[in-house]
Amino acid sequence: MNRALEGIRIADFSWLWAGDYATELLAFLGAEVIKIESKNRVDGCRLQSLTTGQVFTEPDRSPVYNHLNLNKLDVTIDLKTPEGMELAKKVIGISDVVMQNMRPGVMDRLGLSYNDIVKVKPDIIYLASSACGSTGPEKAYSGYAPNFAALGGVANITGYSEKTPSYMTGEVDLLSATAAAYAILVGLNHRAVTGEGQFIDLSSTEVCSSTVGDVLMDYIMNGNNQSARGNSDDIMAPHNCYPANGKDRWISIAVATDDEWQSLCNVMGNPSWSMNGEYADAYSRWKNQSELDNHISQWTREYSSIELMEKLQDAGVAAVPSFDAKDLYEGSHLKERGFWNKVNHPVIGEQVVLAPPWKLSGTPAEVTSYGPLLGEHNRYVFGKLLGISDQEIEELVKKGAI
Repeated sequence: MNRALEGIRIADFSWLWAGDYATELLAFLGAEVIKIESKNRVDGCRLQSLTTGQVFTEPDRSPVYNHLNLNKLDVTIDLKTPEGMELAKKVIGISDVVMQNMRPGVMDRLGLSYNDIVKVKPDIIYLASSACGSTGPEKAYSGYAPNFAALGGVANITGYSEKTPSYMTGEVDLLSATAAAYAILVGLNHRAVTGEGQFIDLSSTEVCSSTVGDVLMDYIMNGNNQSARGNSDDIMAPHNCYPANGKDRWISIAVATDDEWQSLCNVMGNPSWSMNGEYADAYSRWKNQSELDNHISQWTREYSSIELMEKLQDAGVAAVPSFDAKDLYEGSHLKERGFWNKVNHPVIGEQVVLAPPWKLSGTPAEVTSYGPLLGEHNRYVFGKLLGISDQEIEELVKKGAI
C-alpha cells in the first residue's frame, strides 16, 4: 500500500529540532528525504542534547538524532567547495522540495537561495525557516526555541504569575517544525493543481503567535495585556493541577458546569465545606478559587493520581494525571494506540521511538528505518540517483566536495 507522499523527494538542508522534525514528518508519509550534511558541519543533534545535557563524541551515537531523522537518507556534501555546491544543485534538480532552517543570508551566500534554485528547478517548493523570517528589521535575530517563544508571546503567558516567564525549549522547535511540514504539504497541493512552485518564508516567531490569537486579539481590541496565571481559567473553577499521594504526583481537574461540580462533590463525599454558599455557583467558585483549591488539595492528597482519574472520570468530571516519561511509556493507552515503535540502529542498537502521529487507513504513515549514519547513502544518491560514476565520486571525495 503506497504512502501519501510516495514519489516526492526532498533535499533537506535543515538541522536541529526545528528542521529535523519537519522533514521526518514528511518522511513518515513516504517522501524520500535526502539529508545533506558535511563532515565539517554535522547536524548539532548528532553531537549533543540540550534537553538532557548529553554530549556525543561520535556522530552516529546520538539517540536524539536517531529519533528526529527516521526514514531519511544521508549524504555528505561540503557546500563551501564549488564542486560541492554543484553537487547540491544536482540533488535539488531531482527533488520536489528544498527545506532549510539556516539564519537568513547563509544560503544566499552559498548560492543556494530560492532565486538561485528556481533557475535549476522552476517548480521547486522551497521552505526557509528562521526565527523571524527572511525580511524585516528582526530577520537577523538568533533562531533558537526560547527566542521564538519569547518574541511570539507564548513564554510571557506560560507559567505561574509569581514567577518569571517560562523558559520554553524543544516543544517550541517541534511546533515550528510541524507548521513547516504542513506548509510544505500545502505547497505540494498547490503545485499539483497549478504546476507552480512556491517560496515559503516561515517565521517561527509567527508560528508561536498563531497559537495565542485570542490573547493578541484581547490586547488589540480591549487593551488587555495578559500574563502568566498558572492553571487558572477565565471562567472555570476548580481548574487546576492538584497534589496526589506520592512524591511529585499530580492530578488535573477541570469543572465546567454546576452538574460537574455536584459530581465532584459526590466523589469527595460531599464534605461540609462544599455546601458553603461561596461555592454555590460558577461565578462564586471562580471568585473563591484559591480557598477552593486548598480544600480540594487536602482531599486529592489521600489518593493516587490514577485512583483519582478513575473516580472522577467515572463520575463525568474531566481529570487526568500529570504523567512523567515513565508513566507515558508504560501506560496502556499509548501502547494500545501503537504510540511506540522499535528500530534497530547499527551503532547504538535497538531504540524505542515515537510512531507517526497519524493513523491513516488508505496511505499508512510508518517508521521504515533508523536515523541514517553520516554519509551512509552517498553511493546510492550520487551513483544511482544522479548517475555519477564511481571514479567521479572518488575524485569528488579527494577534492573534499564529498
